[in-house]
This record gives sequence, structure tokens and C-alpha cells, in this order.
Amino acid sequence: MVTFLGIDAGTTALKAALFDVEGRLLAIDRQEYQLVTPGPSIVELDPGIYWQACCLAVRNVIGQSAMAAQEVAALCISSQGETLIPVDKDGVPTRQAIVWLDDRAVEEAEFIGRRFEVKDVYHSTGQPEVAPIWPACKILWIRRNEADVFARTAKFLLLEEYLLYRLTGQFVANYSLQTSSLMLDIQRKRWWEPMLELIGLSPAKLGRLMEPGQVVGPLSDEGAEAIGLSTRTVAVSGGIDVTVGAVGSGNIVPGVVTETTGGALAILVTLGKPLFDPQRRLPCHYHACQDRYCLLPWGKTGGMALRWFRDQFFSLEIQVAREGGLDAYELMTRLAAQTPPGSDGLIVLPHLEGTGSPDFNPAARAVFYGATLRHTRGHFVRAILESVAYMLKENLEVVEHLGIAVKDIRSMGGGARSDLWLQIKADVLQKPVTAVEVEEATCLGAALMAAVATGFFSSLEGAVSHMVRVRETVEPSPDHQEEYDRGYSQYLELYKRLTPMFH
Repeated sequence: MVTFLGIDAGTTALKAALFDVEGRLLAIDRQEYQLVTPGPSIVELDPGIYWQACCLAVRNVIGQSAMAAQEVAALCISSQGETLIPVDKDGVPTRQAIVWLDDRAVEEAEFIGRRFEVKDVYHSTGQPEVAPIWPACKILWIRRNEADVFARTAKFLLLEEYLLYRLTGQFVANYSLQTSSLMLDIQRKRWWEPMLELIGLSPAKLGRLMEPGQVVGPLSDEGAEAIGLSTRTVAVSGGIDVTVGAVGSGNIVPGVVTETTGGALAILVTLGKPLFDPQRRLPCHYHACQDRYCLLPWGKTGGMALRWFRDQFFSLEIQVAREGGLDAYELMTRLAAQTPPGSDGLIVLPHLEGTGSPDFNPAARAVFYGATLRHTRGHFVRAILESVAYMLKENLEVVEHLGIAVKDIRSMGGGARSDLWLQIKADVLQKPVTAVEVEEATCLGAALMAAVATGFFSSLEGAVSHMVRVRETVEPSPDHQEEYDRGYSQYLELYKRLTPMFH
């Protein structure tokens, strides 16, 4: 039996999942890790923890499936973007990983922003702003503040690249993952030399660039032994998680949109060629599909807002759920389902950590507006669900204003588990919303890319049609359109009026 392994190295957990050629999930394992925040704006992790999580997850998956290691034909890794891991000439980390959430490089971002025209940064890298989280800013921070680390570092890697090195002994980079590094020219598909010169970096200190979905090479003896696989297994380059997840949901052609409500809200609009918003509201990325691009609007807090509310105000439900083998979110959404659309006038701005696109505003904060004595916890839960749907609508309106027809919306992430949330999104958008069968679409996308790279399918389109299946399509209710149009208008107006106060 031939199988393919998809690995998704996320912000707080790494997942490994094994699939057969029909796209059936054979086994899955999840290994969590705790980020370290030793100071304001600093978020780090020992790189070895990522590697340990990867090895343990893969070994557990092989054990669960009872598959022989030789039956895993190929693996592919998807990862969070922007997490930086400097290593020496032997591949040993020279410091802790600087996680993508880390905001310490504010001065470096401002320095870079003064040296380049913003439009030049946007049209070269696809990023509409220079932000501290981008790896170029992090590298410059290391050069300025940790000169000994900078001198000892032979390669500056991102997380997927580090794991591939541990597996194969090769230093590689791919266009999809590097799009948000601020160091890649996404149109010419090569390192952006002006940025490298500014931050004092040679291309030799970065991995060999390649397409996502290409064979990196077989596992090394050391890599195979550590992870519990065979040297016959081939490693394949993946990409940033949201693009690989789009592949796993079937979003590989123009006109299809993926929305992923995890901790954040991530939206992916597939394009046949680069597209740049004249108002710089939306990032443009290289897709996990060769020679395709995507718009990648995002919001900092999506499901994270619901999780925050759960942790602060539903402690009893968390305990009951834990004791009864239930899901606390299910208990919360049952309350929300008992409240009417529009939450009886309660409007939420879910911006607990600032906003992303289409209005990048780190000063923005969350707001609950219009609460009265008649409002219950169920109203607050539903209003949070509705606020994320409003955020999705606002970004998709920008997409449509750019002349892109939104024909097919695929929903992924933890938010796709909730039938109520799917219905709210369909009603707010007044468009059908489709959930795919395999919930771990990012792992499936990685496995699918591995299958194509090793020749088991002749094309990505063929693999998608064979391995990706739809779970359900939720149709919008016209009865709720008027109420949600009113709520959406209030959502936009509330943010507009409060923006001066945020600053």
C-alpha cells in the first residue's frame, strides 16, 4: 500500500496525518508546544521542540496506522510563516527561534520603511506594509543587537526549511513560504537583492530557492531514523500553511476563495497572475501551486476572539465539557443558536490585538457595543460569530471591487466544525459556503502535493479531483439578509467612528 504524509507545523501545535491515494485519512497525531514570552513583544521557542514534536507526531501516526515505514512514499511539510531559525554551518541553531508573532523589530521595520518606497516593497514582495514580524526585519534586529549570533549564523531558515534540513540535510527555500519574508521578489521569483543589501545579508545565507511541491530529496539516514521512516521516503517542499490548506480544500483555480477561521482569520483568493491593490489593502502571495498567485487578506483575531471569551466567561462549561467528553465550544454555540440573527442589536469589533486587512491598524481594540439588560451570554457568543463573518465580508468586498468574481467559498479551520457559524457566514455574505470532508485540509494539501511530486498523479488538478471531497454546502437564508445588512453597516460605522480614539 502506498501512503503520503502531510505535516502542518502551526503556531502552537504540529500535526502529522497519513493519507492513502484516495485521500482517506488513515491516522493523525497532534503535538502541542508552549511559546515562550520572556519580555514585551518577544515570542520565542527552542527549535529543537519543533523537531521533537515532528518526530513524535510522525512516529505516533505510523504506529496508529500499523503501516510499515517503507509504505510512506513521500512527505510534505507546511508551516506557519515568518518564524525565523538561524543555524550554523552544521545546522545547529545559533539562538532560539523568533516566532512570527514576535514584534520586537519595530525600529528595524521603521528603518527599512524609510529606505524604500512602500509601493516598491509591495510590487516586489507582495506585502503592502513593512511590519516587525517579517523575517527581513528580524534578521536586521539580530545583526544590530546580537552581533555574535549574526556572525555565527551560516543560514537563516524559516520553520519548514529547518525541518526539511533535519530530514534531508539540504538547505532549501520555496516561493510560497518566503513570500512574507520581505526578501523575495515574487514576480521574478528570485531573492530581492536591494533588501538583502540593506539588511547586510548574502544570498548564500539563505536556502536554495525552489517551487512548492518539488522533490527536495530522500530522507537522510539520520532524518529517517529520528522520524521513524525509511530512506526510501522522499521529502517534498510545501509552503505557508494557508496556501497548502487551500490546495487541500480544492482551491487551486481563479474564482475560488478559501476562508480559514482558526486563531486568526485567513482568506485566500486564487489568481492566475499577480494582482496589486492600488490602495494596498490586500497582500499578494505566491500560491502553493506552481506559477499561480493569491490575494491573502487576514485578520489578527478570528477564532481567537471566541476562545478568549470562552476562557474568561465559560469556565463552568469548560469543566462540564471536560468531564463529559464534550466540546465547550458546542455548549457555547447552543446558546448562540437560541438568539436571533443580529444578536438583538449587539455589535462586536473582535480586534483584541489590532486589525489586519483591509485596514492595518495595530492600535485597534475589541469593542462590545449596544449591550442592554436583556442581552445574555448567548447574545455575546453569537455577536462574536457574526463579527468574524462581517470581517470576512469586508475583505471579500474589497476583492470584488478589484474585479474578481467570488464564485466558490470553501471554509476550513476550527470554525468550519460549527454548523451555526457556517450558516451565519453564508447569511452575512448571501453566498453559499462549502465545508470540505477532511477537516485537516492543510495536512491533506501537503500529502496531495507529495503525491503529485512523486508521480502518483500527473497534475495537481487530477490529484485534487481524486483526493478532495466536499462535506456540505450551506445555502444562505434570504430571510436574514436585511438584519445582517443592517448589522454589517453598524459594524463598519462603529469601527470608523472609534478609529480616532484607538490612536
